[in-house]
Amino acid sequence: MKFKLIIASLLAASAASAFAAPETYTIDPTHTYPSFAADHMGISVWRGKFEKTSGSVTLDRAAKTGSLDIHIEASSLNFGMTKMNEHASGPDMFDVKKYPDITYKSSSIQFDGDKPVAVNGELTLHGVAKPVKLTINSFKCIQHPMLKREVCGADASAEFNRSDFGINYGIPKFAPEVKLAFQVEALKNN
Repeated sequence: MKFKLIIASLLAASAASAFAAPETYTIDPTHTYPSFAADHMGISVWRGKFEKTSGSVTLDRAAKTGSLDIHIEASSLNFGMTKMNEHASGPDMFDVKKYPDITYKSSSIQFDGDKPVAVNGELTLHGVAKPVKLTINSFKCIQHPMLKREVCGADASAEFNRSDFGINYGIPKFAPEVKLAFQVEALKNN
């Protein structure tokens, strides 16, 4: 009887450790678009997005841990207006030739149950790294109907002061606060 109990305990521990294994997902660049909104002289809000994003997400839902590593090509900036894209890509703002990469690397992920609800991390923009917290507004994983593997999607948001990153163009006419919205989908690695 003791032998059976020991075997059952070992099997349960083995199953629990298999369940607790971290799972890694690769960001789907065709379904991931970080976007932002910024003041234009207090009379309107300008919105732009970045069209080239890559990276990975690792989640261990049982241990309530994970990591996030995002890379954005600054030159993929798109306001939907060529003249604005050219100006914002230049030295007055993003200076994409000097600072071609924007990155976000997590330091921790906060969970509510088995769902991530916030990411603490460091945003590197315009050559400056500062802490920025992402709030995860929604998170869901499903079996992808065409790819036949798990895909997770999230909508995240944050706010930061662009002058903290050395992007001071137009201040004080243009408020320095920026709202970031991040739609992301990531496919589970095999």
